[in-house]
Amino acid sequence: MYLHLGGEKVVKTKDIIGIFDMDTSTVSKNTRDYLNKAEKNGEVVTVSFDLPKSFVVVCPKKQRQKTVYISQISPTTLNKRNLSKNIYL
Repeated sequence: MYLHLGGEKVVKTKDIIGIFDMDTSTVSKNTRDYLNKAEKNGEVVTVSFDLPKSFVVVCPKKQRQKTVYISQISPTTLNKRNLSKNIYL
């Protein structure tokens, strides 16, 4: 199965580690530090330049390198799009 993250970006659902709400999760300093480190390491991909509502951490098993996608789609909507229901907010 695949999940459309917005724009032209689609990822395999089995590679998704987590979907996070940008408003609630970035309150924590640890999350902000994680996102800053990921950006410095070139692991962040911005799906759209609209107001970000979520970020999705993806790690394909064959690559073993994570990617953090910043999406303008809410985590609730992304979860509804996931037909397999194996991703939790």
